[in-house]
Amino acid sequence: MARQKTIITCAVTGAIHTPTMSDALPYTYDDIAAQAVEAAEAGASILHLHARNPETGAPSVDPGDFAPFLPRIKQATDAVVNISTGGSLTLSIQDRIKPAATFSAEMCSMNMGSMNFSFHPLARRYESWKFDWEKDYVAGSDAFIFRNTFRDIEEAATTLAPHDIKFEHECYDVGHLYNLKFCMDIGLFKAPVFLQFVMGILGGIGADVENLIFMKKTADKLFGDRYRWSILAAGAAQMPMATTASQMGGNVRVGLEDSLFISRGQLAESNAQQVAKIRRIIEDLGSEVATPDEAREILALKGGDRVNF
Repeated sequence: MARQKTIITCAVTGAIHTPTMSDALPYTYDDIAAQAVEAAEAGASILHLHARNPETGAPSVDPGDFAPFLPRIKQATDAVVNISTGGSLTLSIQDRIKPAATFSAEMCSMNMGSMNFSFHPLARRYESWKFDWEKDYVAGSDAFIFRNTFRDIEEAATTLAPHDIKFEHECYDVGHLYNLKFCMDIGLFKAPVFLQFVMGILGGIGADVENLIFMKKTADKLFGDRYRWSILAAGAAQMPMATTASQMGGNVRVGLEDSLFISRGQLAESNAQQVAKIRRIIEDLGSEVATPDEAREILALKGGDRVNF
């Protein structure tokens, strides 16, 4: 049987890393647009996008901070745009879904449960910071709870349903798979669902092969053939886990949201560099990378002509 082509998602900037941590991390409108387009040209068929305040680099869920770069990305590439609904660890679900609702993207992310979500150990690595907000934001993340209750999930699902948006169901632990199964049983989400196994975040499941196999087996048990899946792994685990997942028939996500590095101890120069590396690995191991239109077919997306940007 022919193997399905591998979808590469690139998460361009995120809401965890701060400008001090890497000069390559994009936060201006120009840099987010440019790096997104370069990542698509390197082989990413899906672009997972957050916004930033262009003056300070702080994470933003203001639709006004998405508007300057979304049309530029659409004009320059055919890649699928996936807008985050997790752009802040402190704001309500109503605030976090505004960008996806405003722009009616083809995809958006959806965390499948509440969890401790921390990156505070990073604060010890830096003696000085580019912007005043960064140190307290990073150090204070040991008090963060990423909230996505069942009520929050239902509100997001029902609010975005008229837009025919496909969710990237981010599952940070095995329990999140059971949460998704419950939500499908009550009619919130329709198959085929797209799972993103998120591994290596402090507060979630660890990034190792045994856990990946367990997550995959659990998904098989719960969803049968009614799902597609991908993996993202944080930090140094990014490339090894993506490589393993691609050989298991999964799709992959890379990008500076998930890791600032291209190899151990070496900062990546751009998102495109990470995309090019995982594409080379996938192809060298005998698989093919999906184009944007092939990704749309695999995931049953509505099409780039039905977005609002």
